[in-house]
Amino acid sequence: MRRIGVVLTACMVLGFFLMLPVSRVFGHTPLCSCWDNGDGTITCEGGFSDGSSGTGIAVRVIDKNDEKVLIAGKMDEDSEFTFNNPGVPYKVHYDAGPGHLVEIDGDDITE
Repeated sequence: MRRIGVVLTACMVLGFFLMLPVSRVFGHTPLCSCWDNGDGTITCEGGFSDGSSGTGIAVRVIDKNDEKVLIAGKMDEDSEFTFNNPGVPYKVHYDAGPGHLVEIDGDDITE
């Protein structure tokens, strides 16, 4: 009976350590939302699911037809990036590094 308790305890400890990397991966998911300000400008706000700031994260506005970068910049100290509506079909890339890209279609951005 004691052996079963030791085996169960060992399995629980092993399971705990196997879950640590998974929780770290899911704890740092990039988030970004954009809205039309109604004055010809678009504002995007970014950050991470663990509450981390998006300050300094790269943002690119890309032409949907030819994939050309129309506007490039970074999130400011408030984790925001404002740009003039390019007037062509576009998408926004919030690029926090490999595996951390959020793409927002310009058609989905509303007031």
